[in-house]
Amino acid sequence: MKVYDQEDTIAAISTPAGEGGIGIIRISGPQSLSSALRFFKPGKEKTSYQSHRLYLGEIISPSDGKTIDECLLTYMKSPNSFTREDVVEIHCHGGTVVLQSVMELLLRSGIRGAAPGEFTRRAFLNGRIDLSQAEAVIDIIRAKTDRSLRVAQVQLKGGLREALAGVRDYLIEALSLVEAYIDFPEEDIDEASFMNIDKAIEEALNIIGKLLDTYEEGRIIREGIHVVIAGRPNVGKSSLLNALLKEKRAIVTAVPGTTRDVIEEVINIRGVPVNLIDTAGIRDTADIIEEEGIRRTREKLDQADIVLYMVDEEGLHASDKESLHQMTNDRIILLINKSDLIAPGEVEKIKSAAVGINAVSLSISREEGIETLKDALYETLLHHSSDISPDVVISRKRHKVGLEEAFHLLKSARRGLTENAPYELLSIDIKEALDKIGEVAGDTTPEQILTKIFSDFCIGK
Repeated sequence: MKVYDQEDTIAAISTPAGEGGIGIIRISGPQSLSSALRFFKPGKEKTSYQSHRLYLGEIISPSDGKTIDECLLTYMKSPNSFTREDVVEIHCHGGTVVLQSVMELLLRSGIRGAAPGEFTRRAFLNGRIDLSQAEAVIDIIRAKTDRSLRVAQVQLKGGLREALAGVRDYLIEALSLVEAYIDFPEEDIDEASFMNIDKAIEEALNIIGKLLDTYEEGRIIREGIHVVIAGRPNVGKSSLLNALLKEKRAIVTAVPGTTRDVIEEVINIRGVPVNLIDTAGIRDTADIIEEEGIRRTREKLDQADIVLYMVDEEGLHASDKESLHQMTNDRIILLINKSDLIAPGEVEKIKSAAVGINAVSLSISREEGIETLKDALYETLLHHSSDISPDVVISRKRHKVGLEEAFHLLKSARRGLTENAPYELLSIDIKEALDKIGEVAGDTTPEQILTKIFSDFCIGK
């Protein structure tokens, strides 16, 4: 995102495009109220506008005096607003022409159109939120499940910020003691100071370690996982997709090779967004279209977090064994469909032939085994069956990398303390760890990273 002047007054439509009951235009900056009042005519004459109150009126075109729309205007005086600047919101009827007409009036008056994420960027730059909270804003907007929403809400309320502040406090305590001995080089660290420095670093490491332990689960809850349904033609892959979605999304026929392209849909399994991908059946074929579908299937298998590999009453063919051999066992769940047509002993033989692979038997036609499959899928994706608490978690690679670097630096500092390393080296390690924590929080984050983060936002937020 281009860096714009913070003194500009900016505006954007903050509600989705299309028809709706209400459409909102947000304005932020020093000229917010004065600009809006050029076009807003209140129902009752007003000489002043109080903060955080709604005023009924009309938007009037200055060129011909015609009413564009009846609306509500609210004024939020700095610093008690999202951006900590003067903010005005105009609540119109939610039609595209209405909102665009109001925006045109604002832009003609000299207000600048906001860039993606610029309102949230101003909230961050003005100190209302830190960078982790700014990222939580977009996570709330994009949340696909109640659980991902809860995790984002905790982060927005400052859960991660507080944890990072705790780390920072311990490191400042340790650094101040180390710096004191740098100022008096003739002094050796006494036992009490040694214990205090070591304890402060240990506490910081404990907090960072606990945060790092949450990353994989946090990432999955925020981003979801890609689950590919694969297998030979006509074993029931598309029927399984329909059963999990509880709707007829994929075409199901008795003709092998019906599915010729990938079909993707998202479902919610225990609060985790699961992107289900139905694929073309894997087999040798002379059909050029089906062959392309199989090529795409193999691409999706390479990218999958988990593969649901399906067989039927015929068990494992040589082609199935070859496909399974090309994947790691811990990301495969073998599905034995049409189990109602198979003798119990034969089901066990199929399972035993897939050494080291978790297997689930089911009958899609009878709607049997679907819940067992969901349980197995959840346990596979989180490596255990217990629910994650909606406490502080990290869910972004940026957080993970920064905290890992800080962790290794503090391990080095603690080792140096034990080995009587020069105090200057201890100081460097602790200072660099503080910088890494600052990058995660946004205190010392490079401009290019900020630009990337806020460019992912929608315009109007």
